[in-house]
Amino acid sequence: MLRQILALVFIFVCTTVAWVILGATIFARTYGSNEQLQGHVASTWGTAQQQSPPTATYTFTDVVNSTTVENGKVVVHSENVQRQVPLPMQASRIHVNFHLTPRQKGLLWYSTYAVDFAADYTFQNNTTRPQAVDFRLKFPAQKAIYDGLQMKVNEQPVALATDDQGTVGQATVGPGDTASLHVAYRSQGLDCWRYQLGDGIAQARDFMLTMQTNFRDIDFADDTLSPTSKQLVPGGWQLTWQYSNLVSGFQIGMTMPQKPQPGPLAGEISYAAPVSLFFFFFLMFIITTLRNIDLHPMNYFFLATAFFAFHLLLAYSVDHISIHAAMVLSSAVSVGLVVSYLRLVVGLRFAALEAGTAQLIYLVLFSYAFFWKGFTGLAITIVAIITLFVVMQVTGRIRWSERFAARGGAPVPSAA
Repeated sequence: MLRQILALVFIFVCTTVAWVILGATIFARTYGSNEQLQGHVASTWGTAQQQSPPTATYTFTDVVNSTTVENGKVVVHSENVQRQVPLPMQASRIHVNFHLTPRQKGLLWYSTYAVDFAADYTFQNNTTRPQAVDFRLKFPAQKAIYDGLQMKVNEQPVALATDDQGTVGQATVGPGDTASLHVAYRSQGLDCWRYQLGDGIAQARDFMLTMQTNFRDIDFADDTLSPTSKQLVPGGWQLTWQYSNLVSGFQIGMTMPQKPQPGPLAGEISYAAPVSLFFFFFLMFIITTLRNIDLHPMNYFFLATAFFAFHLLLAYSVDHISIHAAMVLSSAVSVGLVVSYLRLVVGLRFAALEAGTAQLIYLVLFSYAFFWKGFTGLAITIVAIITLFVVMQVTGRIRWSERFAARGGAPVPSAA
């Protein structure tokens, strides 16, 4: 009996080493090419975006006098200096609509999205003269597309001059008048979107930003403001940030939800596989001991390889099919290997009922526990405690010294 236990320990250790190597290989495949793949996604789709409010400025010519001493005389020099004077922003009405369209590259999903941006801003010319005002909208990202870009002042389209920083339109605003600026575009981004109120601590008067998503799993990054109200809409959320006179150094933003990542999930499942195999071996050893079924260490070796086949197939199929389809395929293959093998060794009833059920619990459900973000450890702990309770109740009246002595004596015929 002792030699059999030592053989099982050796098989378990060797399989654990193989799982560690497989897990390291998965993570190397995942993150070794992540930077290159992310750059490829960014170059073809777009990068993270950070939109800032537009500015409205007019040019003011100021006369600057300076004095110098020449030949003992004081000479006054006058110079015309042009200054850019901003118009104060009186109100902001911003509408942002997100359409999440994740894309998979290799072993990772990337949270790509399409965004419809439309906003109306009110500026006031607080001077006593009409001013030729330059309205500038800074682009939220350089590596992006801007379709349907438009700018209107008091509902009149203005000619746009665009460079790598943004777009500029010019219109005349009368003395004391207000100018209503409308800007809109459609674009694409990656991972997150932010609205920056200004550089550092900024002030926003009569401000309202409405954001609508086509996803429910919303998240707000650090250093961003929570919405003042939110409402469930078909397929997502409608979020609103509304302030009468806001002074803050925080931004407004949305972090796009992440789909279950095939590479990291497969790697974590592989690293945790020895725990799954330990439970299975433990239960098989208890059942065969109680029922006087003779399983040779070689039988346990083939059972361990069937478990390893699950993780090996999962590791090299998740980058070709969905993670859930890969889980179903790998589970069917592994369970089929175990049941068809033990059917020949012990019998169909034991293979399908005891061994098959144990494998479904300690391999398939154990692996699916990694999909329950935040509850994986708790789920595994509950399964371990239930298993321990059942085994303790079933074996509480067993005389282990007598049972091991019987198993260590004459060979017991196979139940087959």
